[in-house]
Amino acid sequence: MRIRKLFIVLIIMGLVACNKSVTTLPVTAVTDNATVQKYSNTDVNTWIHENMTAYYLWAGNLPALAKTNTSSNPMDYFYSILYDYHTIDRFSWIDSSATNLQNQLNGINTVLGIRVAAFYTDDARVNIALVIAYVLKGSPAEKNGLKRGDIIMSVDDQAITSSNYNSVLQNQTLRLGLGTYTNKVFSSTGKFLTVTKTELQTNPILQDTVLNWSGKKVGYLAYLQFLTSFDDSLRAVFGRYKAKGVNELVIDLRYNGGGYVTNSDLLTTLIVKDLAGKVDKVMNKKTYNDAYTREITKQYGATAFVTNFKTEPNNIGSLDRVFILTSTGTASASELIINNLKPFMNVILIGEHTYGKNVGSFTITDNSKRWNYGLQPITFKILNSLDQSDYGTVNGFLPDYALTDDILPYKLLGDPTETYLNKALNIIGPTAFKPNAIASSTPVSRANKVQVSALSDNPIQDKLDMFDKPFKHKN
Repeated sequence: MRIRKLFIVLIIMGLVACNKSVTTLPVTAVTDNATVQKYSNTDVNTWIHENMTAYYLWAGNLPALAKTNTSSNPMDYFYSILYDYHTIDRFSWIDSSATNLQNQLNGINTVLGIRVAAFYTDDARVNIALVIAYVLKGSPAEKNGLKRGDIIMSVDDQAITSSNYNSVLQNQTLRLGLGTYTNKVFSSTGKFLTVTKTELQTNPILQDTVLNWSGKKVGYLAYLQFLTSFDDSLRAVFGRYKAKGVNELVIDLRYNGGGYVTNSDLLTTLIVKDLAGKVDKVMNKKTYNDAYTREITKQYGATAFVTNFKTEPNNIGSLDRVFILTSTGTASASELIINNLKPFMNVILIGEHTYGKNVGSFTITDNSKRWNYGLQPITFKILNSLDQSDYGTVNGFLPDYALTDDILPYKLLGDPTETYLNKALNIIGPTAFKPNAIASSTPVSRANKVQVSALSDNPIQDKLDMFDKPFKHKN
């Protein structure tokens, strides 16, 4: 089958999309000028099946079109044909709006601008406090003075409980009741803050700094999402690291669910040791379904599946190791960094096991603009230079040093006393380790955390995935 001229984006993050039913019959096609024609669910579903047959990684396991219910809602139909959904294929998804989907993949969302961790406030595990894990730069939350470590005890004058905590932040305007954590007890401060969500372009560089520690120059980067629009910003961070003589590096990917493969590859290139000796050598490889593999090989040759290292002036160059801070939300393009680097240097993981997503996807939209669905099916698997890709399980990569984000109060990202960063610093220079000696003398204690990854005020941001540009058909 010829490669279609479709808008496609590759993602290796690790998302399990919500299968929400949407009324779509009939389907209305919209051009720039006017509504021109209506299409049935069968038209849309036939298109879905055709594209899944062409690009889906497990195309050989798709049911035949005639054996499917093509009259069903397209949102439901997509999930009904996935290969062992929730077990083998944990990641493919569909959006009723391709425009919204493309914005999401590029870090454009309507948000308050926070991600929170949930903690029980009572032994009965009924009531919950939300502790802010990070605040996006330029967001309404930041402009209203919220920061990592702040505590939310109520939302819209409603108590937060084990039954509503994952949905209380979804309204457009929110009245937040603030709290404190003292002597292992959560309590309300009596202060309230009203904040309204706005559309925001995510700046994925949450924090970057250089720390002088035990005779070393330690670079620290908290990176939120792999966005190609921030390639130059990422290069600038590493340019500063290089100029300051950084010889140890900590990359914080606890809240990074993935993004563009090419941006992930760039970060690999900026970190890897002895880049000059690796230029034009293999970084990673992609595999596709049999039919698509034949077409790519015919059009581009076998080298099209391989990504090689390229020259990068801001590569640090001399690192023997890198510390990566992880959580169960560290997924896809974040895991790709780990897998890319493992053949070339010591990669030390601190935190929780990662999500376990070694596959990526294309975004597929209708080139004829008959409907606005955006498909995000898994279309490829990715391997490192040693053909290794064994982290695609529910346990992902296991940490070398296990930690959980349950020590309160949270310290700011980049603070040497922050739990995860402090562990890395303790390994780099254990004789210099003095708890709370640098930034704060506030006592810390372990709180009763709900065992889920940090939650966003916009559930779209909690999707885990990885994406890239498609191959274009050569005429």
